[in-house]
Amino acid sequence: MIGRLFSGLDRRIGWLLEAAAFVSSMLVVGLMLFLVLARYVFGWSVVGLLELIMLFGMWLYMLGGLIASRRNEHLVVDFVELQISDRRLKLMHKAMISFITFVICLFFVVLAYRMLAWGMRRPQSTPGMGIPLWLPQASIMVAAVGCSCYALRDVVCAITGIKQLKKEGALAWKG
Repeated sequence: MIGRLFSGLDRRIGWLLEAAAFVSSMLVVGLMLFLVLARYVFGWSVVGLLELIMLFGMWLYMLGGLIASRRNEHLVVDFVELQISDRRLKLMHKAMISFITFVICLFFVVLAYRMLAWGMRRPQSTPGMGIPLWLPQASIMVAAVGCSCYALRDVVCAITGIKQLKKEGALAWKG
């Protein structure tokens, strides 16, 4: 029951992340195309357009990292993991790596919160369009919180897998 609830929530969040990343990428590409056409074809100078492109680029970058974290497709060094053949040791290794990742992500959340809070206390904006700097900073906070949640998910899944193996081992030993 709870597994189905989390699975449905994960699908909805995944859809939302992918839709937001798609919109951000279309805006980055479209605005860049408009910038090139405006500047080199029409001779226009559009003030602040690069600021807008960088805003959506920042959201695209952070959402992309969050999507990779959700799918477990982020960069990894798996030399040690590939050397482990025992299923239980593999799960223990995964739990340890996930826990370390979770702790690092929590540190990232603290840093992102401090940056965002500072940006709200001392508001600054871009010179051309006056875009508040907390808007791109918010993307970092969203990525930090999201990656922390996915790291915690990985810890729980690894520990659940270890417990399941113990239960299967106990049943096989009794049987």
